[in-house]
Amino acid sequence: MNAVIPRPASAGTVTAGGDLAVSGHWRIHAADSGLTGVARTVGELLRPHLGARLVTPGPGGNPGDAPDPAVATLTLALDDTSPGPHRTPAGVCPRGGAVPVDESYRLTVDRQGMSCRAATPEGVFRAATTAVQLLTASGARIPCGQLTDAPHYAWRGLMVDPARGHLTPEELRRVVDLAALYKLNVLHLHLTDNEGWRIEVPSLPGLTSPAQDGTPRAHYTVEDYRALQRYAAERFVTVIPEVDLPGHCAALREALPELPAAPVPPGLAGRFPFVPPLDLADPVTREVVAAILADVCRLTDAPFVHIGGDEALGMTADSFALAVRELRSLVREAGKRPLGWQESARAGITPDDIAQFWVDVPMMDLPDTQDELDARPELLALGHTMEFIRALKAFFAPTGHDVTRVLDGGGRLLLSPQSHLYLDRPYAPGVVPSGRAEDAARLGFGSYRPRDIRHTAAWNPSSHAIPDARIAGIEATVFGESVEGFDDMTTLLLPRLASVADIAWTGRAAEWEDHRTRLAHHGRFWEERGLAYLASTEIAWL
Repeated sequence: MNAVIPRPASAGTVTAGGDLAVSGHWRIHAADSGLTGVARTVGELLRPHLGARLVTPGPGGNPGDAPDPAVATLTLALDDTSPGPHRTPAGVCPRGGAVPVDESYRLTVDRQGMSCRAATPEGVFRAATTAVQLLTASGARIPCGQLTDAPHYAWRGLMVDPARGHLTPEELRRVVDLAALYKLNVLHLHLTDNEGWRIEVPSLPGLTSPAQDGTPRAHYTVEDYRALQRYAAERFVTVIPEVDLPGHCAALREALPELPAAPVPPGLAGRFPFVPPLDLADPVTREVVAAILADVCRLTDAPFVHIGGDEALGMTADSFALAVRELRSLVREAGKRPLGWQESARAGITPDDIAQFWVDVPMMDLPDTQDELDARPELLALGHTMEFIRALKAFFAPTGHDVTRVLDGGGRLLLSPQSHLYLDRPYAPGVVPSGRAEDAARLGFGSYRPRDIRHTAAWNPSSHAIPDARIAGIEATVFGESVEGFDDMTTLLLPRLASVADIAWTGRAAEWEDHRTRLAHHGRFWEERGLAYLASTEIAWL
């Protein structure tokens, strides 16, 4: 069972138990009527791998109703008798509720098939995703045995950025499948930014209407968004939308150019180009933003809506704090719970607040001298000068106190450190396989130092000295500046997303030799799903 990612809490083989052949036909049997939908979803996830070897649903709608001794069975069953370690996950449940959902499970392999048992449908589904990996990434035979497992963190997310690198609804569904197969349970959609506004707002149709030249604006309709949430919920993935304000608002300003700019700090005007952030003290602006957030909250099934709040270059500290407080208030008035990027902590923090930690100046890994800059070709290629880098450091200097602000205010931190969990980081040239150098050079945010897979896999949540009880969860991000299509995005994600998923589930970094042995089995898994990936030379792919 050394092909499973995330690695299980415990696994063992049965003495003299033999093994299970996986190359024949398979049926999925829901032992409880409440798991019929789960069985159907698991069948959809298995279909790309088993094809015609997966027995189709019987007349009762339960896949594989008629037993056949020649067909191996994947059994799904609810079991309240301690099927797994019953560890209460740390952090915040993305589906809401004071206590995270029990996702613990027990998976048993014998010569007739596999059984997935848990106290909740979520736990059964997590077990089934382990079974999918065993069936498709473990080779022709699986040793008989049993494993038990449970997550460390309740919130295990992936943020994608259709605002910059648009993804079709079908492509988003494929992302949901990928996330679910690695036991991630949040899809955070960065829906708005300078480059695009991707969510229909019924109260303000001009945000997504065609451009002045008649060019359609790619976006998700109300029905697209609702359908995605339904699809994700079937896979126990929660969709959380982000409307990134008060900065990052060029697309909004293009549709509503009359909105005034926020007050500008002294001495900033004319030094560097920036899109003027919104002024939430302006009544008309507040009315517009209130309409946007009311619609997005109404359309969202999840209890959370992300308000952004990052990189609001070009507004005073007082104006920014007022904007964040207004955004939080509007989301709460609409019946949702707000969360924002870490900068939002500067508007004050309460125990109900969650801030997404992503950066500090040391993490940015910027040069201190001209000689150090000269040794960074990726920065020189972008035209960076020491004057610009000093300005960047000054702008981001307050980030050094954001974590303390959150902890002192009693809030929680969603960990997404740029240093390791920003998966739009370029790949280190030394691990890029032959034939992929051009793609690897093109993909990723240019100012990040390129890194290998081992760098991502080595990250440990405890490295930031944040008490575990104050960590809301773990979330990888992939911003879309360099993304020109779905293959680009999955190439940035894979194989690194599997490493992050392992850490989010187990709560700690993997031992590298074990982890890369597991990764080696997953190349063919991704290929069968039609997913492009970077076959790093660090891994002896099978």
